[in-house]
Amino acid sequence: MRLEDVSFSYGSTPVIHNLSLDASPGEMIALLGDSGCGKTTILKLVAGLLSPGAGTIAIDGQSANAIPAERRRVGMVFQKPLLFPYLSVAENVGFSLRMRRADPSGIRSRVEQALAMVRLEGYGSRRPSQLSGGQEQRVALARALVSEPRILLLDEPFASLDENLRTEIRALVRAIQRKLRMTAIFVTHDRTEAAAMAHRIALLREGRIEQCGTLREFYETPLTIEAARFFGWQILQGTLQAGTLRTALGAVSYPNSTSTSGEVWAAFRPEAVTLAGANTPTASVENSVDLGARVRSVVSFLSGETIEADHPAPAFEPGATISASVVAENIRLFARR
Repeated sequence: MRLEDVSFSYGSTPVIHNLSLDASPGEMIALLGDSGCGKTTILKLVAGLLSPGAGTIAIDGQSANAIPAERRRVGMVFQKPLLFPYLSVAENVGFSLRMRRADPSGIRSRVEQALAMVRLEGYGSRRPSQLSGGQEQRVALARALVSEPRILLLDEPFASLDENLRTEIRALVRAIQRKLRMTAIFVTHDRTEAAAMAHRIALLREGRIEQCGTLREFYETPLTIEAARFFGWQILQGTLQAGTLRTALGAVSYPNSTSTSGEVWAAFRPEAVTLAGANTPTASVENSVDLGARVRSVVSFLSGETIEADHPAPAFEPGATISASVVAENIRLFARR
């Protein structure tokens, strides 16, 4: 699947701006971003529920712009299962096949196969009111799979489930997607969930892709300050002159600075911060949470800026005065606009 220079507006309000994205056969892409950034709109464009104002949506190398939703062989699972309460589980799963007037015996066989894939064998005669939340979402997944789609679209389908169920259903979806080698697009605002599900992550911001890559790329080489901030990098204002970086951390020798000078953002991972007691403190600890192997501390500088530091135990007491430092090779610089 490929989106090429796709734009879309709701009335006079632009939502998607010249967006390009491709997904290989068998690949799962996570669309990650804050509410309102355009994630669900992209799914609806791929599904054919919306038509792009500009650009091309291609499936199997052919433009799908003029292909109606029912002929795209795209399955979609929404945040809510949206099951028909008056139909049985089997009738809900086979609904789209009946609408296409498929052979009844073939429908029964395909429904049984789909329910087996989501581990709901023997549940066909039940009504949605007799199911748990996790079972309802698995029925919705079976309903999407029964038509043997080329592309599976998932719009935050685990958001309403508790943590244990969310983990279980996530693992089930990944196992099915791998087994069927199905291309999948998964929407979430949770970067941990994106990391658990996807081969690559497309970070969206205001209808544009800020960066697309693997989780490791976001953690090691964010391309923009916005991508760094979203993936937990700590950000401080600073200046860079003559190879010396100055931030609330103090002055750091930063000799490899040929491309950036003047006002900058200094970005670094919380685990790169070293905290220590000091006779001449530069910061104070607002809060520390002991996570077992590590401690997460909120540190406030005299300048008023605040960062998080992920460091070895023991935890500092709130109000403790400390020094905080980060070595230059762990700092990435971004020009301030």
